[in-house]
Amino acid sequence: MTQYFPEIKKCLGFGCMRLPMNGQEVDYDETSRMVDWFMSNGFNYFDTAHGYLNGQSEIAIKKCLTSRYPRDRYILTNKLSGHFFETADQIRPLFQQQLDACGVDYFDFYLMHAQSKTSFARYKSLHAYEIALELQKEGKFRHFGISFHDKAVVLDQILTEYPQIEAVQIQLNYADFDDPAIESRKCLEVCHKHEKPAIIMEPVKGGSLVNLPPEAQKVFDDLNGGSNASYAIRFAASQPGVIMVLSGMGNMDMMRDNVSYMKDFRPLSPDEQTAIEQVCAFFRSQGLIGCTSCRYCTEVCPKGIAIPALFSCLNSKKRFTNPNIQYSYSNIHTKEGIRASDCLKCGKCESICPQHLPIRELLTEVAREFE
Repeated sequence: MTQYFPEIKKCLGFGCMRLPMNGQEVDYDETSRMVDWFMSNGFNYFDTAHGYLNGQSEIAIKKCLTSRYPRDRYILTNKLSGHFFETADQIRPLFQQQLDACGVDYFDFYLMHAQSKTSFARYKSLHAYEIALELQKEGKFRHFGISFHDKAVVLDQILTEYPQIEAVQIQLNYADFDDPAIESRKCLEVCHKHEKPAIIMEPVKGGSLVNLPPEAQKVFDDLNGGSNASYAIRFAASQPGVIMVLSGMGNMDMMRDNVSYMKDFRPLSPDEQTAIEQVCAFFRSQGLIGCTSCRYCTEVCPKGIAIPALFSCLNSKKRFTNPNIQYSYSNIHTKEGIRASDCLKCGKCESICPQHLPIRELLTEVAREFE
């Protein structure tokens, strides 16, 4: 798995988008303990972005990792996020701001963030790829890549136009593998076509593949084996051409669990693969909203609607018929002016959704159920 980048020690990466929190702030003590456990077990890959946790992720990287370990002990990935630059002239200052926030002189990997047909066109118009490649030549980062959220044909276009790309970060999990909205399998096949190694994000679909409904949970319980997360992460790591699987670990229990089965990784057995197929069949029968709570939509919503939370309410109602869900919707996740029915139908959320969800239509369904 590490033939492309021998500096990568093992194929589990620490995704720093969902760090442990203490109120509205990152819990630095807990995060430092998690970093120490991760490193002490031979892992060394960390992934962040400028917008993660409203900028706190990069700061946590500095406090909990880069100020505490020699630079050659870890691999750090960051991204050029489209929210933070409007002109080409703003890219270099943004990049330097990221280096400073993380407390490093260079990044190991630097990715064009959340590429899609629309964002790729914008990045091209601002010469973002060319500026990034200049930064690479200057030694500001070692490996050039993209993170990607669109159909396989778009990925093929990007890799054809920019063969300098060394790695591709794609969404892949067993629930989305053959989903026509995500095309995980097809995107992975495009990576193979261009001989680009794949880095996997959302292997547990934002936690959706950990907290399973009872019918799906029984399938895994009957295996008498590992955790729900173990099947999901090992499914992703079992795919050919995958060099890294990112896990957004939010506490030490998650960290210990992930490390326990990825320290000496073994692919899925035939029985485990069959169990996953059964769980996928159950998901298809439920018609649940495939939201991963990445919160990209909330960053652009002019009304400030808590879209992922509202979708979670609807999924919970479908799965569990929980009488407390109505209270959660009315008293915790919404207030006057920011309910599902207050959606302006502007579509900004849909243009940025990695899952390509029809958010406006789904919010109408949420309003119909809860209001």
